[in-house]
Amino acid sequence: MIRPVALLLDFGGVIVETTRRPSWAAELAAEVHGLLRRAGFDGLTAEEVESDIRAGARADKYWKDSTSRRFAPEEMTHREFWADYVAGDWPEQARTLVTAEATPLCRRMGELRSGRKLRPGMEELLEACWANGVTPAVVSNALCGAVHRDFMTTAGLDRQVAVQVYSDEVGVRKPNPEMIWIACRALGADPAQVWYVGDNYDRDVVCGARAGAGATVLMVSGSTEKIPYRVRQSPQATVEDPRGLLTLLEETWT
Repeated sequence: MIRPVALLLDFGGVIVETTRRPSWAAELAAEVHGLLRRAGFDGLTAEEVESDIRAGARADKYWKDSTSRRFAPEEMTHREFWADYVAGDWPEQARTLVTAEATPLCRRMGELRSGRKLRPGMEELLEACWANGVTPAVVSNALCGAVHRDFMTTAGLDRQVAVQVYSDEVGVRKPNPEMIWIACRALGADPAQVWYVGDNYDRDVVCGARAGAGATVLMVSGSTEKIPYRVRQSPQATVEDPRGLLTLLEETWT
């Protein structure tokens, strides 16, 4: 394991633990239904809106699994998600309205869908990185990166990372190696000098290998074993949590 000049961290599963909120679709549907009603459209019930939101989210999951087989997948836009995955069969007025409001709706969906809790040891990890000349950064797929940025700010960690790279903001998604290369260019670092840390095989381990990262580290999370298909690439190391990652880093500092 090389001594890295930068540590690139996935968001969900690495920086935070996420818990799905069972009521998220009903809450979002009520807000979307209210938006439609204020625009004078009453052709859909809140229950129908919720059903289509859930269907869109399920289709999006299948799409994400399939795109991780591609070498350089692009990210779905907010407009595509709402226009095609949720509102594809809606009347024109309703479809046009949610397409126009797609970005704030994706942000609201991200806020409602999951609860987020900082993984124990993350603050100590980031502090240790700065103290030992390792620059931390975030590289993560996201429906709406703004939600992740809000969390980082609220947790007081936005100034503990040098750059945050989110797929919806840059237009590509892991395992596209460009995600890691964008962060490396922003930091002025050679990919061979960085560690990339993620919690999924098909997105993260593959992305690190394709990008030529100096090391790819798998951090175990609740989604690690939810593998849509096996991949050939393997991580250079596996850790249980941020404290385990810090121990691994400390071995390169001595």
